[in-house]
Amino acid sequence: MYSLQARFLAFRPVHHSAPATLLIALLAVTSFLVFRLSNSEKNAFRTDPDAPRVRHLRYITTESGSRLLVSGWWGMARHINYTGDWFYGLAQCLATGFETPMTYFFSAYFLVLLLHRNYRDECKCRAKYKKDWVRYCELVPYLFIPYLI
Repeated sequence: MYSLQARFLAFRPVHHSAPATLLIALLAVTSFLVFRLSNSEKNAFRTDPDAPRVRHLRYITTESGSRLLVSGWWGMARHINYTGDWFYGLAQCLATGFETPMTYFFSAYFLVLLLHRNYRDECKCRAKYKKDWVRYCELVPYLFIPYLI
């Protein structure tokens, strides 16, 4: 499933226009950066919140002592890393063109997987952080895409 797009292209090369190729490449690079930079920021903050790279980030401290980021990548959306991850997969599917929906199975499957993971994460955090999670959701109202979802 994860290599279906590459296999498809190996046997049925797709030639996109230059603008289409540029847009697909831009989507892939941008979404990869969103995924990596957001996860890197969270890891750096967890490792050393006083490090120069992350000390400017705002956060709320929960009753349990956890720190929830409300600025930087994590202030834009609660699961911004999922967004980058999914769009990166979509870019790989777009590279195969539109000859068959089969090459888009990964994107559909991955979307369902991430939506379910998001649901589980939200339930777990609501139970763990209680009123602090409500406050956090007010400060970071978007799940995936800032100002949209």
